[in-house]
Amino acid sequence: MKKIIALLLAVAMVFALAACGKDTTTTTTPTTDVPADTTNFKAGFIFLHDENSTYDLNFLNATKEACEALGVEYIVKVNIPESEACYDAAAELVDEGCTYIFADSFGHEPYMLQAAKEFPNVQFCHATGTQAHTAGVANYHNAFASIYEGRFLGGVAAGLKLNEMIANGEFTAEEAKVGYIGAFPYAEVISGMTSFYLGVRYACPTATMDVTFTNSWYDPTLEQEGAVKLINNDCKLISLHADSMGAPTECQNNNIPFVFYNGSAKDACPDTYIVASYINWAPYMTYSMTAAMKGEPIATDWIGTLENGGVALKELNEAVAAEGTAAKIEEVKTALLNGTLKVFDTATFTVGGQTLESYMADVDDMGDFVPETEAISNGYFHESEYRSAPYFDMFIDGITNLDA
Repeated sequence: MKKIIALLLAVAMVFALAACGKDTTTTTTPTTDVPADTTNFKAGFIFLHDENSTYDLNFLNATKEACEALGVEYIVKVNIPESEACYDAAAELVDEGCTYIFADSFGHEPYMLQAAKEFPNVQFCHATGTQAHTAGVANYHNAFASIYEGRFLGGVAAGLKLNEMIANGEFTAEEAKVGYIGAFPYAEVISGMTSFYLGVRYACPTATMDVTFTNSWYDPTLEQEGAVKLINNDCKLISLHADSMGAPTECQNNNIPFVFYNGSAKDACPDTYIVASYINWAPYMTYSMTAAMKGEPIATDWIGTLENGGVALKELNEAVAAEGTAAKIEEVKTALLNGTLKVFDTATFTVGGQTLESYMADVDDMGDFVPETEAISNGYFHESEYRSAPYFDMFIDGITNLDA
């Protein structure tokens, strides 16, 4: 019991993020120190794929960690498509006694909202969604993380690796090109690939980037083909927002260093894997389940950060990473935490040759794709401050979309 209380107190130390002009996303936690009562509390989890997807495995690991730490009974449903099957799974979980239900994929949102409206006594929490702050459904909640900070740190590691390869005479500074495999050309993916690229350029200013999309969250064959396409286009290093080992395996076979996402590939690709960023969902699951058990409000829009442990890096592969990478990552992480470095500092990138002084973003997702929120102020784009899910959706100069 002491360990549980300590965990709850640690999670309760996260705080609300500051932003200008609109209500911010929040990391609000239960306000009392009384342990939650797990009696008759059951949680249900809906995942798009199973443990073969690094994305879903990351959620599965967080679920196990949070539920076991709290002593919560839980049910997991895997391979649930972004369709009515999600609503059906939610309804089944309610029938099985779950009063807290979590889903992990963007396309699950309309079906989770449907279920939340039908079952008002059940708390529904959805990762990566956009509509909680406009839907006005009291028992429906969104959560995401400032993963762009983790992507940026991974980009720094990649840029340092490029510098090492340049110094070794493998190619010139002008030939320093990275490749990126994206799932869909959504803001979530564009924000991630851009923050990665900005991290690369932070360390290696001459770098450019090619990107290709699979139009699937999980397709080992398409991801492997994407890696082939980028390698054949002279990309010296690869990263990705995709969920299988298709691309990493191709990188290992071709001796191309890469930065991964959601899980370590150190054992499978010891000669090419550098590092991976990931969202640690255990703090949010712990917080939201604790609030549900206590009958306390759950934040409408919650964001994990470097500060609260929601954004993190897997262990650095020192055998592949450039010398000094670990120290540089810590230096940059400190600057991000104290606010002296902003990932989307508008002085560090241009769009169409122009430095941006203003950008209206579609933050209030009403299905009309109409931008209504000024996202740039104080010299940087305020990503994930006005809602938890990303809304940075621009292709900046230096990135070439090979599929356009």
